[in-house]
Amino acid sequence: MSTEKSTPPSDLPNIGAPARRALEGAGYTQLAQLNNVREADLLKLHGFGPKALGILREALVAQGMALRA
Repeated sequence: MSTEKSTPPSDLPNIGAPARRALEGAGYTQLAQLNNVREADLLKLHGFGPKALGILREALVAQGMALRA
């Protein structure tokens, strides 16, 4: 019997490897975790830039969620 916890597969959009690593390093592995997170806080993450922010914003809106300005 395995003692490893299984984690659900990430549902983050395709935002590029550096941006994905930045989010995962900050503990964000699921799109729902980013609901109501401040845009400015995400942009402070090393490897996360305006292009990734736009992609993420669109993905959240498609799911009825949003970032906080």
